[in-house]
Amino acid sequence: MQKRITTKEVFYQIIVHILFFMTIALTKRDPYISIGECFIFINYAVAAFLIGFILVPKFYRDRNILFLVITTVLIVILSILVEELFLERIFFSDNRGKSLNVFYTIFQVFPKIMMLVGFKLGWDTLNIRKEMDELKDLARQSELQFLQSQINPHFLFNNLNNLYSYAIEGSSRTPEIILELSGFLRYMLYECKDEYVSLQKDVNQLENFINLNELQVEDRGEVSFTQSGVNNGFMIAPLILIVFVENAFKHSVSSQSNNIDISVDVKVDDEGELIFSCKNNYSSNSNTDSLAHGIGLDNVRKRLKLIYGDDYELVCNTQNNIYHVVLKVKLNKRSI
Repeated sequence: MQKRITTKEVFYQIIVHILFFMTIALTKRDPYISIGECFIFINYAVAAFLIGFILVPKFYRDRNILFLVITTVLIVILSILVEELFLERIFFSDNRGKSLNVFYTIFQVFPKIMMLVGFKLGWDTLNIRKEMDELKDLARQSELQFLQSQINPHFLFNNLNNLYSYAIEGSSRTPEIILELSGFLRYMLYECKDEYVSLQKDVNQLENFINLNELQVEDRGEVSFTQSGVNNGFMIAPLILIVFVENAFKHSVSSQSNNIDISVDVKVDDEGELIFSCKNNYSSNSNTDSLAHGIGLDNVRKRLKLIYGDDYELVCNTQNNIYHVVLKVKLNKRSI
């Protein structure tokens, strides 16, 4: 289906046609513009319209190059005949209209018509480029939404398991867990729809998430959380930092019964760079290969690449039974 000609395109074509006509007229020895030259140029414009607005779109649909070439040649020849047999004899009967010189006229007319067709092709190229950029952005947004939709059930699954174990034990902390989980789910469902959220809000939810998972540790170790410089209007992609904290609790709590040590630090320096650090210990006989893999971490790596491109640095390493994640991100600053 051929696209409709927009007002912007009509305005563009009028402007470039006028400029092209003026350029041709003013570069002659005699810069005088006659009415005959105007009609001759209109003849070229009609030919260019037939080629650019009818034949080329048909070629895009049918991919028939032979038909395009033959029809284009016929239109150009017809335009030349109109000029030689009618327009020149009407407006230039004293000189150019006295003789018929089709072959000489071809070298004069063909480049001008092709230039006018080129204006149309240039406009189409710009619009195709714009549409491709829009499609890429749409695909990127769809992938981000898909990745983020994977995060929600992932967190929900892990925390429902925790809630179930406390409910089985009849723990008095069960209502507290439900309240913390409810607040966290509310944040994921209603406040994480945008590509970026307030860094302060995301860090607050990170702290709530730590408090929720800290219930698993009880008296078996220590969990610390510190933050600095986050209260300054910066924005961040939601549910990025929480993935690393969830991973730390999962491997530290499940791999050893005592001496659990988890520390999380979030700070923003004076240049607006987020420096996130998350450390956790683990048992030497646990599966260390699974520390840096899984749905959550693979997911967050893809999201970081899609959202921040090269404006982030993620380093994960293990040393002396300590798994350490350091994430550095150049943040956007927006009014909130």
